[in-house]
Amino acid sequence: MKIGLIGYPLSGKTTVFNTLTGLHARTDSFISSGKEANVGLIKVPDTRLDRLTEIFQPKKITHAEISFLDTAGITTTSGGGFDPNTLSLMRTVEAFTYVIRDFIAESVTHPLNRIDSLGDISGIDEETKLADLIVIEKRQDRIAKEGKKSSPEYELLERCRMLLDGGTALRDSSFTEDELKALSGFGFLSLKPRLILLNTGEEKIHGDPALLERHRNAISFCAKVEQQITELEPEEQKDFLEVLDIEEPARDKFIRTAYELLNLICFFTVVSDELRAWTIHRGTDALHAAGKIHSDMERGFIRAEVVAFSDFIAEPSLVRMKELGKLRLEGKNYIVEDGDIIKFRFNV
Repeated sequence: MKIGLIGYPLSGKTTVFNTLTGLHARTDSFISSGKEANVGLIKVPDTRLDRLTEIFQPKKITHAEISFLDTAGITTTSGGGFDPNTLSLMRTVEAFTYVIRDFIAESVTHPLNRIDSLGDISGIDEETKLADLIVIEKRQDRIAKEGKKSSPEYELLERCRMLLDGGTALRDSSFTEDELKALSGFGFLSLKPRLILLNTGEEKIHGDPALLERHRNAISFCAKVEQQITELEPEEQKDFLEVLDIEEPARDKFIRTAYELLNLICFFTVVSDELRAWTIHRGTDALHAAGKIHSDMERGFIRAEVVAFSDFIAEPSLVRMKELGKLRLEGKNYIVEDGDIIKFRFNV
């Protein structure tokens, strides 16, 4: 899973990036060095994977991962918007996190001279929709020059254009699976799922419940404090969290919420002494789950041998699961469930 962090300059984007990844990227790196992006990976903690590790004792354990891309902030000077390099990077991510400033600091002013979470969210939304409209118009012009205005592609793009012109992000409309496949190559920003992260100040470290209720798909934490916590030893982290009455670290909170809001689940495989967790969207069938591992598995798919985590953990033996009829043979249309342990059979 690749998530892009976007927002206005001085929103604490890179501090959030450092908090989530445990890295120490310079918070002024985009200004001082012309750097295009900070990139970091985190392993997704999963107690189910820990339990399976105890049972299978594999030589290699591979967690599901989230990759973060921290890009330069939105330009607020004349012309505004995202620069071309940032746009190209943003099109490669699977989802966005809007980092929204919700703190006041006299030494760090907002580039638009405001602390307005709703205004910032709306502003980022407008920039993503505008970027999509530019792509659509260019493609439609090319199709028209080829004399193919009656083509399905042109009609689908026209529908997208009308939605965006009317102020609707593409993610808030409904598309068929075939339509989504046709749109996938454009990398439309407003089609990607988004999570809103309100970066609070130390004076309201637990956030504003009323503010969170007004925002869809939102969480909050104080990145400045949370980054300091990540730099402590594990036991000190626990004590510090208790003193501040913080129920869980920012990284755990972000991962849990991102999985919920982005509708993600995990399944597990044990192959060649490697235990591995894979992240997929809820509703993914066995055929496409196999493709997540390798395209050859999808192309030569025969069947999937599946056992539910809850069944396996009750009697942790694949032989026993087969005897009880809980190790099932499923076809390509089987919808993978969260926690499934799967062995794919394929031939190419």
